[in-house]
Amino acid sequence: MSHTSLLSDLDLHLFGEGQHYEIYKKLGVHVVDVDGQSGLRFAVWAPNAVGVSVVGDFNGWRGGDHAMAPQGTSGVWALFVPGLGRGEKYKFEVRGRNGTTVLKADPYARQFEVPPRSASIVWHSEYEWRDGEWLTARAANNHLLDRPFSTYEVHLGSWRRGSGNSPLGYRELAAQLVPYVKELGFTHIELLPVMEHPFAGSWGYQVTGFFAPTSRFGTPDDFKFFVDECHRAGIGVVLDWVPGHFPKDAYGLIRFDGTALYEHEDPRRSEHQDWGTLIFNYGRHEVRNFLLANALFWLDEYHLDGLRVDAVASMIYLDYSRRVGQWVPNRYGGRENLEALEFLRQLNTLVHERHPGAITLAEESTAWPAVSRPVYVGGLGFTYKWNMGWMHDMLRYTGNDPVHRQWHHNDITFSMLYAYNENFVLPFSHDEVVHGKRSLLGKMPGDWWQKHANVRALFAYMFGHPGKKLLFMGGEFAQSHEWNHDAQLEWHLLAYPAHRGLSTLVGDLNRLYSSEPSLHEQDFSPDGFSWIDCNDHQHSVVSFIRRARNANDFLVFVVNFTPMVRADYRIGVPAAGRYREVLNSDSSIYDGSNVGNGGVLEAQNQPAHGYPHSLSLTLPPLGCLVLKPDRVVEGEHR
Repeated sequence: MSHTSLLSDLDLHLFGEGQHYEIYKKLGVHVVDVDGQSGLRFAVWAPNAVGVSVVGDFNGWRGGDHAMAPQGTSGVWALFVPGLGRGEKYKFEVRGRNGTTVLKADPYARQFEVPPRSASIVWHSEYEWRDGEWLTARAANNHLLDRPFSTYEVHLGSWRRGSGNSPLGYRELAAQLVPYVKELGFTHIELLPVMEHPFAGSWGYQVTGFFAPTSRFGTPDDFKFFVDECHRAGIGVVLDWVPGHFPKDAYGLIRFDGTALYEHEDPRRSEHQDWGTLIFNYGRHEVRNFLLANALFWLDEYHLDGLRVDAVASMIYLDYSRRVGQWVPNRYGGRENLEALEFLRQLNTLVHERHPGAITLAEESTAWPAVSRPVYVGGLGFTYKWNMGWMHDMLRYTGNDPVHRQWHHNDITFSMLYAYNENFVLPFSHDEVVHGKRSLLGKMPGDWWQKHANVRALFAYMFGHPGKKLLFMGGEFAQSHEWNHDAQLEWHLLAYPAHRGLSTLVGDLNRLYSSEPSLHEQDFSPDGFSWIDCNDHQHSVVSFIRRARNANDFLVFVVNFTPMVRADYRIGVPAAGRYREVLNSDSSIYDGSNVGNGGVLEAQNQPAHGYPHSLSLTLPPLGCLVLKPDRVVEGEHR
C-alpha cells in the first residue's frame, strides 16, 4: 500500500534545509497507524534514484513487490505496509540512473542483524527509564567544569568475556562493569563506539548503523538498561561518536542512490586514504542534518551524558594526511574545511542548548585555537579537549631511564605554559596501548618493581595536574600486554600484589580527587595551581600546590621521578602547622616500599621557595606524596 503524502510538507522542508533535528522520527521505519490500520511506515532519502522498493522476509526479498513513492521533490521515498511490526528484517532496493540496483541497509535503522549479517530490523522500544533524578541533577550542573570528571574508557567487547570467550551482553555488563567502576571511584564511563559496525577490528570506529547500538551485545532496550543502571549508580556515560568518516561496505552509505550522496564525488575530498573510509559532505544540508540529528538522538533516546567526537583534526583540515596535489583548497585558498567547522559549531550549540549538562569532547591533536571555547566568542564550542600534548610528553618522559630524566625535565613542566588555553582532559587512552606501542606498564623502564612504581607515580602526578582525567581499561591494574580487542583484560594479574596495589591506588586517587575541591574546582583557572619548585631537574623532582576556590583549602604534591630515596628534601609551604600525608604512592598498601614521613609533619619557620614556612621531607623512590594542612588561618597562605 503506497501513499504519496506519508511525511508532512514541514518535515520535508526542514530536512531539506538541514534543520529537522528529530528527522530520525520520520525517516527510517516506524510503527504507525494509517487510515485505522497498524503497520510500518518506511522512508528513505535517495534523491537521485529512479526507484526504491522495500524488501524483506515479509515479501521473500523480492524487489518491486513493495515500491515506494516519492514525497514531492524532496528526494525522500516512502511506503506504508499494513500488518507488519517489530522484528521484521528489511533493506531498501535502490535503482540508480546508471542502471545499477543495490540493496542498502536503512541509514536510520534502530537495530541490525548481528554481523556479518547486515539486514536492518524494525525496532519499537518499550523501555521505561528510571533515571529521572540523575537527569534533573545533570541539567543543574555547570557541564562538570568545576566538578570531578574522571573517566574509565571501555571497549565493551573486550572488558570481560564469558564462557567460550564470548562477549558479555549489555545486561551482564550492567551487573559487572557498573559496580566495578563505582568501586574504583570513576565518575564516568566512556564507551568506544557502540553503533553498529561490520568489522570488530575497527573497534566500532567504522560505522554502518549510526542509529543502532550493536546487536553483538543485545537489543536497543538492553543498551538502555545498561545506561540506566549507570545513572542509578551515579555514573555518567559518554559515547565515542564518529561523524568524520564511514566505511565502504556495499550495503552502507557509499553511493547510496547510485551517486556520491553522503560523500563527495571528488576523491580528493571524499576519501580518508589512511583508513580506507569516506568523508561526509558537510556542505549538503541533508547530510549535515543526518549527523546533527544522530548526535541528538543518542542524548535523547539513550540518555547519554555526552559525546566524544573522534578525529576532529581529520575533519577540520582539508589536507589532513595528504600530500600537495591530493587536496582541494577552500574558497579562500586555505586548508580549513569550512563546512566541517560550521558543522562542529552547530553540533556543540545544539547539544548544549537542548541537553543542559551534557558535554562534548574533542579528540583534536593540533594547535587549532579555542576548541573548547564558546561559539559566540569564535570557538568551536566543545566542553573539553583531550590534551594529547600532555599525554605524549608524559609518556616520553616516563619512558626514559630515570638517570636520563634530568635532561628531559621540560616534558613534565611544559604543559603548564598552555594549561588554560583550553578546558583539557588528560587522557591515557586506548590508542596508546595498541599497534606495538606496548602497555602502560610495558613503556616503563627498570626492573619489575620500578615499572610498577613508575606507573604509580605517573598516575598520582596525573591526578594532581590540572585537567579532567581519562584512563583506558586495564591501565588501572597495569595490564602487562597490549590491549587485544578479541580477548578480555588480563584479570588474573589482580592475584599479584603489584597489580592489585595499583588498582587500590587508582581507587584512592579517584576518591581523593572527588572529595577534595582543590583537585577539581579550579582546573581551568590559574588560581587553582602554583609551582613550589619546577626547576629541580637534577633530582627529577617537582612540587606544586592545588587550591580550591577557598584559597585556604589546598593540597601539596611532591613527585620524585627517580628510584632514589631523598632525605631532608625541603619545600616551601604557604602555611604553618601540621601537614598530613593524605596519600603516598609508595605505601605498602600499593605494594610500594613504604618510605614516607610517618603520616604527619610539622611545618618549620624556615623560608623556602618564596614561602615563609617549609617542610623537610623524606621522598619515596619513584613516588608521589600528597600533603594537606590540618588547619589554615585566614590570610596565612598569603
